[in-house]
Amino acid sequence: MVKEDSLIAVLQKYDEFINLKLKPNLKIVLDRRDSVLNSLSEYQKLKIQIESIQTNKLTELKTLVDLGSQFYAQAHIQDTKYIYVNVGFEFHVQFTLEEALVFIEKKEEQLSRIIEKFSREADSIRAHMKMAYEAMSEVLEAQKNEQAS
Repeated sequence: MVKEDSLIAVLQKYDEFINLKLKPNLKIVLDRRDSVLNSLSEYQKLKIQIESIQTNKLTELKTLVDLGSQFYAQAHIQDTKYIYVNVGFEFHVQFTLEEALVFIEKKEEQLSRIIEKFSREADSIRAHMKMAYEAMSEVLEAQKNEQAS
């Protein structure tokens, strides 16, 4: 009975570790990675738009601008030589289209590295969870074998 109580206590500790530490940490890491993925997606869309402006040699442009919450307004851009790009911390810098493409390339590389870092971190947490589950399984198997003897 004493051994059974200690096994239950060990299993509860593993379960608490998984549910109170590992799972919340995994959610945080995955949420951060998703946020960076969204940023990367926005830069990729901007890159495609800039390339479209350059390819079609557009000097002016009519477009829809997202004002937030999926609410759009029509905008008329009279001069497409320059573009304002959010470079981080809500700072916007005026670039020529070529400068913006160079910046976007560097930003995509940086964001890709961050995404890889978060993915590795998530994989590490998942591995810890798997090890904890396997340890729980071994404890249960040892208890089962002991009862069979």
